[in-house]
Amino acid sequence: MASENKAMLEFIVPRLIKAIMEYNSMAEKDAFTLLYSSKLYEKLDREETKLWHLSVPTLYDMFKEEQDTGEITYPEEA
Repeated sequence: MASENKAMLEFIVPRLIKAIMEYNSMAEKDAFTLLYSSKLYEKLDREETKLWHLSVPTLYDMFKEEQDTGEITYPEEA
């Protein structure tokens, strides 16, 4: 199933980067740096968390919460 996770990440990450860029008015490089250094990405990259099943808006909300508070709240659907 690791290949499913990789395929989903290839689908989700560009959309999540775009959301980070748009909502924070930042360059793509900065958005990539923030996402890839986040706890959320670390968890998203782990097959067992299944976070890649969540929508991009939900993942962005989780990312934003982590940036604002340092914590991640998992939604009920996670």
